Amino acid sequence: MTTVAASLPPRKQVARLAAQILAPLQQGYLADRSPDVAALARLRRGAGREAGQLPDLWSLIDTGPLHVPPDDARPLDESDLVRAEDALHVALTLWALHQQSRPTGMHQADRKDSRRGLGTAVRRMMKPGEIDEPLRKRLVRAGTAPDLTSLAQRLRDIVVLLRRADIPLDYALLAGQLYTWQRPGGADVVRREWGSSFHAWHDKDAEKPGDAATAPAGDKTTDSTDIDKDAS
Repeated sequence: MTTVAASLPPRKQVARLAAQILAPLQQGYLADRSPDVAALARLRRGAGREAGQLPDLWSLIDTGPLHVPPDDARPLDESDLVRAEDALHVALTLWALHQQSRPTGMHQADRKDSRRGLGTAVRRMMKPGEIDEPLRKRLVRAGTAPDLTSLAQRLRDIVVLLRRADIPLDYALLAGQLYTWQRPGGADVVRREWGSSFHAWHDKDAEKPGDAATAPAGDKTTDSTDIDKDAS
């Protein structure tokens, strides 16, 4: 009996490509290699702006693999390709802003023992046992943005705070979420994910902002209504 491999969905294709682009750029920047430092500066100019506004970035964000997917991925239609390319642009330019002048990698993979989702990152900026309402509302505003450009601008404001606090983020995960956010009904899906990761961060496990050590997040995902309640 022949087993057919599952086709890699578009969201995972976007996340995988983001990780493939980010890894060498971040490594090169941290090693102070001139081409990568220059690339980061170019990418940073695109943070919070539409992809089409900066043709200079097209050579840095190679979306070619999305047009010729590997055997384990289904081809993307034209709408999917536009969403994917826009998601990559937003995620990579925000990472470049986040990484600026940081001595350690601000893109870190999300794992069960080391959560790096957006909701968790925002929660880590808060004092243990407290909910900082202005910070929480920044996350809410991001999730309820009316379009991708507004979302990118609101995420940019959050990223500036994360950089100041030395709190990393999984930008491959974010790229996949940004792809989903653009699909019909996708904003609700992503907002729930951000809310869940916000609530899954346990104060007893919290590491101090800027601490290089990783701290485990709880496996239990709680209700995200506190994030969603301001959506209307």
